Amino acid sequence: MFKRVVSAAALALMVQGAAHADELVVAAAASLTNAFKDLATQFEADHPGTKVLASFAASDVLLQQIVNGAPVDVFASADQKAMNKAEEAKAIDPATRKNFVQNQVVLIVPSDNPAKVGNAGDLGKPEVKRVALGNPATVPVGRYTQAALEKAGQWDAVKQREILGQNVRQVLDYVARGEVEAGFVFATDAAIMKDKVQVMETLKTTEPVTYPIALVQRVGRNDKAQAFQDFVLSETGQQVLAKYGFAKP
Repeated sequence: MFKRVVSAAALALMVQGAAHADELVVAAAASLTNAFKDLATQFEADHPGTKVLASFAASDVLLQQIVNGAPVDVFASADQKAMNKAEEAKAIDPATRKNFVQNQVVLIVPSDNPAKVGNAGDLGKPEVKRVALGNPATVPVGRYTQAALEKAGQWDAVKQREILGQNVRQVLDYVARGEVEAGFVFATDAAIMKDKVQVMETLKTTEPVTYPIALVQRVGRNDKAQAFQDFVLSETGQQVLAKYGFAKP
């Protein structure tokens, strides 16, 4: 039996096999980790005999694993681009695609803020040597960050100092440990480390930070997949998500 949380690497290995009939596999963006663990626990309590296996990673990484045959039942992405790719690859049932939460991108610094960063305009200062962000090629928060900074004319300064994270939680860890002078994460991620990071600015993103969820299109999909999505979209599910700082879309 798998543990409740499945690593991205373990999910990739599952391509060779299949989930057990009583196992519902949910692949969700890294920023959803805390909230979806809570949702999984509550769903299991309401559906005795069903085990939710959750895998958290950058949305594009999960997408590739789904396309390559990992036995995922539900996919929750941190941006529309990853879900668009899933739809183009016919990896999800487009009729089930729904936006379920909204977030914001914020600039954070270590709690002691050694470089005295006040906003994104300060990231070009000589005191700032390293700025962490998600890799825009594979991580939604990185894509949102790049687009917002390009529009504000601040991308070049950040690009020269970039430290790329494989997912938003890695970026959060870099800042919390003081390994970089600043970083960009989702507001919900910053909220779980209030004692180690400070939020200095909320970026004006070029599009709303909305998260879509959909059922994966595959033979043998767990028949509880729709029930899980319905639970996420329900008033109870939305209350759980709100507890972790997510807003309704």
